[in-house]
Amino acid sequence: MFYGAITALVTPFKNGQFDQDTYTQFVNWQIDQGIHGLVTCGTTGESPTLNHDEHNQVVESCVRAAKGRVPVMAGAGSNATSEAISLAQHAKNVGADAVLVATPYYNKPNQQGLFEHFKAIHDAVDIPIYLYNIPGRSVVDMSDETIARLAELKNIVGLKDATGNLARTSTLLHLLKNELIL
Repeated sequence: MFYGAITALVTPFKNGQFDQDTYTQFVNWQIDQGIHGLVTCGTTGESPTLNHDEHNQVVESCVRAAKGRVPVMAGAGSNATSEAISLAQHAKNVGADAVLVATPYYNKPNQQGLFEHFKAIHDAVDIPIYLYNIPGRSVVDMSDETIARLAELKNIVGLKDATGNLARTSTLLHLLKNELIL
C-alpha cells in the first residue's frame, strides 16, 4: 500500500488554532506534485504539542482531503498505551490506511514493556501498524529482537527506524521470520 515518496506533513497553525484551510491546500498540493503517500501527526507534524481534539481533527482533515487518492498513515504514538490505542482506533474509524506508532517516550520501558505496549495496540485495532523507533526522542531503543518478535504479529507491517544505524537493516533481515517493510 505504501511505496515511493511519502511526506511527513507539518501541521499549520494560525492565531493559535489548527489552520484547516492551509492544511487542506497543502495536502492537495502534495498530491498534485505526485507524492505517493502522506503521514499526518508524526514528529514533523508536531504531534506531541497537539491536544487530543486537535490531533483527531488533523487526522480527519488529512483523510478527507486525500480522498483516497494516496494512502494516509496517521501518527498514533503516546507514552500511555491507552492513549495510543485511542489514537489508533480514531485513525481507523476516520479512514486512515495505517498508523505510525512511536516507542513510548519518557517512561523508558524495557524490551518486554515495549513488546506489550505495541501488542496491546495491535490487539485493539485492526489496521496496519508501522513501528517508529526513535530513541533520540523517546530515550529508548527497541532492540532488533523485540522488532522481530513484533513483526510476527499480523498487523505489524513496517518499521521506521530513526537510529541512524545503517547496519540494523542487515541484522533485522537475518532475524525476521515474516516480511517487514524497513
